[in-house]
Amino acid sequence: MASHLVAVIALDGVVAFDLGTPSQIFGAARGDDGHRLYRIQVCSPGALPVRSAAGFQVLPEHGLEITEVADTVIVAGIHRGGPVEDATVDPSVAGVLRDALARGARVMSICTGAFVLAAAGLLDDRPATTHWGWADQFRALYPQVKLDPDVLFIDDGDVLTSAGVGAGIDLCLHVVRTDFGSEVANRAARRSVVPPWREGGQAQYIERPLPRATDTTTAPTRAWALQRLGEPLTLQDMAAYATMSVRTFTRRFREETGVSPARWLLQQRVDHARGLLESTDLAVEQIARRSGLGTAASLRQHLQTTIGVAPSAYRRTFRVVPGAPGR
Repeated sequence: MASHLVAVIALDGVVAFDLGTPSQIFGAARGDDGHRLYRIQVCSPGALPVRSAAGFQVLPEHGLEITEVADTVIVAGIHRGGPVEDATVDPSVAGVLRDALARGARVMSICTGAFVLAAAGLLDDRPATTHWGWADQFRALYPQVKLDPDVLFIDDGDVLTSAGVGAGIDLCLHVVRTDFGSEVANRAARRSVVPPWREGGQAQYIERPLPRATDTTTAPTRAWALQRLGEPLTLQDMAAYATMSVRTFTRRFREETGVSPARWLLQQRVDHARGLLESTDLAVEQIARRSGLGTAASLRQHLQTTIGVAPSAYRRTFRVVPGAPGR
């Protein structure tokens, strides 16, 4: 039976998509034998019905007391109420969030759920994000929070926040990957038919103008590059494969992905190296070559820059032994 309990708090004005995301993603995380790795329970103050922002009611099966034994507590986004209107929050909600953090539970928010965490005082002087469209209102209500509205999610250790809608999926998959490794997270993504990985620092908002009939996409080039991460790919190589000029390819690539080709390629190489550290016993030098990072020193530098740890420390933390419990 799954031992990691996730409590999802639904408040009045809850965003339906945000509320369903933890159940979908964590519920799709399975061990090698198919058993569920998380239990997900939805709760509300007094286990009372709450009105969703979509015009229907939600009937949670639990009151806030379920958070007292939860390993992870998540606040789904809301579109109305004190936290997004006047920086107030139900004292019972603020209390259980503070208690959860104090006893060592992981506390998360999806989209405008960050307003609730901020109203409860959990984000004071900490980095956080929320949906870019709510950024101005968030700053006005919570100037003490170090808001970064330009990223998909922020992992600040025991408190994690995400941007809107799809970014909640990215954050939940990040947590699954942290708890059980890339293979489990990738299986959960495949079961949910969503992309398995988007870096938290990726831009929230990407311009996607409708292409002209003569336009082509850079997607085939990205797929081609992913099969050649260990090779010395250049911007010119990628543009040539796409049969575009370097300038056109770079512009279109950024429009489609939100990052430059060079940054995207580095992200893929670091991600591939992380996967090899988690799933193989290859030496760091071999992993550096296979991922296209060249040398062990280069791999160490990029891993340190990306997640703040050395390859050996990352492997000790994230290497998953089959049958071992999640962290």
